[in-house]
Amino acid sequence: MRVGAFVLAAQFPGQGQGEALHRAVRSAEAAEAAGLDSVWLAEHHFVPYGVCPSAVTLAALLLGRTERIRVGTAVSVLPTAHPVALGEQTALLHLTSGGRFSLGVGRGGPWVDLEVFGSGLASYEKGFPESLDLLLRWLRDPRVSAEGERFAFREVPVVPRPDELLLDGGDEGPEVIVACTSPASVRLAAERGLPMLLGMHCGDEDKAEMVALWRRHALAAGRSPDEVDRAGHVSAGVAQIADGRPEAEETLLKAMPGWLKKGLDAHVTVDGRHRSMRDPVAYTELLCGLHPVGPPRLAADRLAATSERTGITRFALLVEGSGDLAATEENVRRLGAEVLPQLR
Repeated sequence: MRVGAFVLAAQFPGQGQGEALHRAVRSAEAAEAAGLDSVWLAEHHFVPYGVCPSAVTLAALLLGRTERIRVGTAVSVLPTAHPVALGEQTALLHLTSGGRFSLGVGRGGPWVDLEVFGSGLASYEKGFPESLDLLLRWLRDPRVSAEGERFAFREVPVVPRPDELLLDGGDEGPEVIVACTSPASVRLAAERGLPMLLGMHCGDEDKAEMVALWRRHALAAGRSPDEVDRAGHVSAGVAQIADGRPEAEETLLKAMPGWLKKGLDAHVTVDGRHRSMRDPVAYTELLCGLHPVGPPRLAADRLAATSERTGITRFALLVEGSGDLAATEENVRRLGAEVLPQLR
């Protein structure tokens, strides 16, 4: 089982944006020191829900500051990025880090981001498959051209080639993971043999159903049973370690609802459509009930139970739910020192 930290760079009420980013960087450094497997970085624009606008840029910084831990994006939003540019950045980080970078991609939402970056609503509503396939070709082929609805260009060489690490004895090319929230996205990932990143709002039953659906689509698309069995799906969640469960829940219920309300309310849709947002307190209570929130033994049991029910063995756990730097660092330390040994 591989446990990592999920870092949103969340701006809690009363905090500055620089403070949130500093806590994000320290969370990743603490995760490596604590022995965690990975750190996953979120990306958002124009909202205090998360103040990191480029997960791949922050990943570059953290890969330079760490030596062992895997760093991934959760996720880079494809509708507002050019797949070739993202592919070049991925190859660069893959090669210079010795293969420690994972690229998570997703559709994002129908937010004003689409207007600001000039990609338009169509790139969100129907352009994701084209963008994903172009990105994958860039990470696989020596030369690439495009003749799609959104991207059309003459053949050009791929520089740098991400498979250079393979030629030097590396085991695999850059890992690509797809955030999946619907049957359509599950099928899209499965047909391409790409593992899923499943959201923190989903319970074990929902995640087990999505893994089973992914497996059926992957096998139907001609993926081998061995490839299907080796798929490294990632389950997102929340972790707050304390001596008792009430103490851990109280920490999150004091801090997270204020951040969630301010952050989620700030989202603006590109076309004025109404988007109902979750009740912040109820959502925090839901997360506390689903995930490793409480003493180390309970946390380990919940992670083990999720793995047994879903078959997922990789976790990205939000560790900054307290909103406090010192508390976040202590949370990460206890996750590594008191929970991981019980899982091994």
